Amino acid sequence: MHTDTPTHDSPLHTWTARALAAQVASGALRAVDVARHFIARVERLNPGLNAIVQFDPQQVIDEAEAVDRRIAAGESLPMAGVPFTVKDNLWVAGRRIAQGSKLFEDFIAPRDAWAVARLRALGGVVLGITNCSEFACKGVTTNLLYGATRHPVDPSLTPGGSSGGAVAALASGLGLLALGTDAGGSTRRPAAHCGLVGFKPSPGLIPHPWGFAEPNYGLSVIGPMARNVADCAWLYDHLLAYDAGDPAGVPIAPGLDALPTLDAPSDGLRVAWSPQLGCDFAVDVDVLAALQRRVDALRAAGWQIADADPPWPTEAREYPLMALQVAGLHAQYGERLATDRARIDPVLVGQIEAGAAVTPADVARALRLKERIAASLSRFFESFDVLLCPTTPVTAWPLDQLGPAVIGGRPAGPRGHAAFTPLFNYCGVPACSVPAGTVRGLPVGLQVVAPRYEDARVLQCARSIEAIDDA
Repeated sequence: MHTDTPTHDSPLHTWTARALAAQVASGALRAVDVARHFIARVERLNPGLNAIVQFDPQQVIDEAEAVDRRIAAGESLPMAGVPFTVKDNLWVAGRRIAQGSKLFEDFIAPRDAWAVARLRALGGVVLGITNCSEFACKGVTTNLLYGATRHPVDPSLTPGGSSGGAVAALASGLGLLALGTDAGGSTRRPAAHCGLVGFKPSPGLIPHPWGFAEPNYGLSVIGPMARNVADCAWLYDHLLAYDAGDPAGVPIAPGLDALPTLDAPSDGLRVAWSPQLGCDFAVDVDVLAALQRRVDALRAAGWQIADADPPWPTEAREYPLMALQVAGLHAQYGERLATDRARIDPVLVGQIEAGAAVTPADVARALRLKERIAASLSRFFESFDVLLCPTTPVTAWPLDQLGPAVIGGRPAGPRGHAAFTPLFNYCGVPACSVPAGTVRGLPVGLQVVAPRYEDARVLQCARSIEAIDDA
C-alpha cells in the first residue's frame, strides 16, 4: 500500500513525492541531503541501466541548495526538494538536450520547457536528463548517440519507448517523478512495462509553448509519470495551466486536489471493458488473463463493467495515421539525409524516406480519418463514462528487437506491441496506464480512458484500480 507517512528509517527513494516535499518544506529535511541521496543512487545504479544520459551532480547540489535558501527565506514551495527527471526531448536551460539524435548532440537548450520551469519554480530539482529514441519516434529506447536503455527488472530486455529512460530511472528509484512526452503511447506503454503510472492528459492542459519542433504535430502532449497514481495526479495538478502561446492551449484548468477514491457502485459509473479494443488486436494469452483478473476484481468490488467495444471506422487499426508522423519527420529532417544519413538511426531513416512518398492527398485523408476516429469514440462515450483496455498486449521483450515477432500466437509487425495506445492520441482524450499485476515476473498495465477533459475521472478510476491491487 502506498503511504504518505514515511518512517524515519525508510530510504528516501521509497517515499512518495508528496511526503518528501512536505518534509523538506517543513524544514525536517534539507533538499541538499535529499539530492545527495539520489545522486548516490544514480552513480551506483545508472551505469547498468543507461536511463539518465545527462547527469551533473554539482548542478543537482546547486539546485537543491537554492531550494533550501528559498525555504529559509520564507518561500512556500509545494514541491520542495523533489527530484525529477526530464526526457531528452524537453528543454532544460543550459543543458545538452538532443532528442536522442546525433544531429542535436551539441544543442544547448536556451531556456526551460514550460513544465520544467513550473516544477523548478515550485521547488523541484532536476536530477538528470533521460534517454529516449531518436525524435521520440520509436517504440524502444535506443539511439546512435547514447545507446540502449535497459529494463530495471531484467537488463536483457527493453523498457519500451520512447520514454524508456524515464521509466527505467523512476522504477529504480532515480528520482520520484518524471516528465516525458506522449504522441502515440510513449509514456503509457513504458510505464506499463515497468510497473509505473503513465498519464496522457487531454491536449492543451499542460502548456508546451516552446521547444523542439514536433514531428507528430497536434498529437504529442507532456506526459507525467510516477510510481503511484496519487503522485502522478499531484504532479499533473501542479502543471495544469493555460498559456496563450501554446496553439493547443485551452483556458480551463480543472483542479484535482484531494483526488478521492471512487466508490464505483454509488457513483454509478458506466464502465466498458474492451480486451481487443474492437480492432481484433492480438494479445498474449497470459497478459490478457492477468488483465481479466483485474477487471473481475473490480466487478467483485461492485463496479458495473460491460463488455463493449468502440465502433471505430474500418481503417482504424494499428497506427492508422502513421503517414502524419513520417511526413512530419521528412518535412523536418528530409534534407539531412543527403549529408547526415549515417548519423541517423536506420529505423528513422526509413521513416523519413517513407515520408517523402506521402502526398498532400494522403495527409488530407489522414486528417479526415482522424476526425472520424474521434467522432466514433465520442459516440461510444455517450453510452459509457470510462473505457478499460490493455495498455500493451505483451510484456517487455529482448533489447535488440523493435518488438515481439509473435503476439497472441500471431505474427506481429514492429508496432504490434503499440497498437492499443495511439487511437487515444488521435481522439485527444485522457488515458492512463496503471499497474495491473505481473506476468512471468514482468509488469503489465491496464489502460483507463475517458472523454476529453475528463482527466480527473481517469485518475480517480486509476487510483481505485490501484487500491484494488494494494488490498
